[in-house]
Amino acid sequence: MAAASKVKYEAFLINNVSTISSLESSLRSITWFLPGRFKDAELASEALTTLLNILSMYHDTLLARVVKATPSYRPLIPTSLHTRFTKAWVDKDALYKWAARILEIVRFTELMIEMTLKRKASEKTRWRSVILLEIIKASLRMMLLKLTHRPLVYPPLPERDFDPTTLPSLSNATSPTLAPSSPPLSPPMTPDHLRNNLVPLPPHPLLTSAQADMSAEDFLLPKALTTSAVKPSMSLVRPLSSPREWIGETIYVLRPLVYASLFIADRKSEQRSNRPIIVSLLMEFILRNLRRAPSNSATLERAEYARRDKDMLWYLLRGSIWESYTRPKLESFVDRTSHTPLIGLFGALLKDWIPLIDDYYYYTNT
Repeated sequence: MAAASKVKYEAFLINNVSTISSLESSLRSITWFLPGRFKDAELASEALTTLLNILSMYHDTLLARVVKATPSYRPLIPTSLHTRFTKAWVDKDALYKWAARILEIVRFTELMIEMTLKRKASEKTRWRSVILLEIIKASLRMMLLKLTHRPLVYPPLPERDFDPTTLPSLSNATSPTLAPSSPPLSPPMTPDHLRNNLVPLPPHPLLTSAQADMSAEDFLLPKALTTSAVKPSMSLVRPLSSPREWIGETIYVLRPLVYASLFIADRKSEQRSNRPIIVSLLMEFILRNLRRAPSNSATLERAEYARRDKDMLWYLLRGSIWESYTRPKLESFVDRTSHTPLIGLFGALLKDWIPLIDDYYYYTNT
């Protein structure tokens, strides 16, 4: 019974992928405006976000199987380097696939778990659960690091980087779990451009006067392949080759757990300290000096390190930096723009989110 329901849902998704994608996008937009609208609105918003994230992960898995089972499909835009790398590992190692999936599910659900425990359990249970979640995430990331022997990329699963509506004959496609459909009763019609090959085709744009003076080098140079485009997918990120690199990557994995442990330990004392922020920033400084400098051709690795550098902006919403610097400035902005058209709407939305950053750990920690 469950298998039949799964098959029906997969067939429904394939035949209505455009509508479902639009619905997902619309619901994600709504979740930004729910906090502050009614009682427990933030919990409803996060529950909806969690459900959408998990469904999207399942849909991406299903659509990837559809693409793999459709040899005639050729995307207009080449697959991203991140998708190539993560897909290669997902296809190669089942342990990597399931560890990455569990890690993503934990990330999707951690904030909703914290919100639920804040309402249903004691503070002690809530913070113990936060530590447990961080231990699970660190363990899974260490497992991925051990399996790949390469710096971790985020997210560890392939992302949907193509438009599902461009899949050929998607309305007639069958679910990968269904039996193949029967062949058509009549042969396919001959395309119009092949019915009469005596009619000359229009001249190609490259042969017109506007393009006639362009040299072959000028035409081919923008279309030249990069080194990343011809590298094997596994080689897009070079393996860690020295103890220094391993130590740096291990610090990166353990940093969120260390910050959470110090943050929770300091909450027990009456006087708040800057120890969590200082130790975490010190770890960031150490790992930045230990990590290797990727070559110009290591596009994916350079993009990952750039993302990690941008994530340091989250420190503006943490601890004493948030309390003494960022929050006063945001509150001042909200007060100044409260009667300004359009900008005031953004200020009102920001005002509803400020208490959430104060109350919940996982709004500012990943």
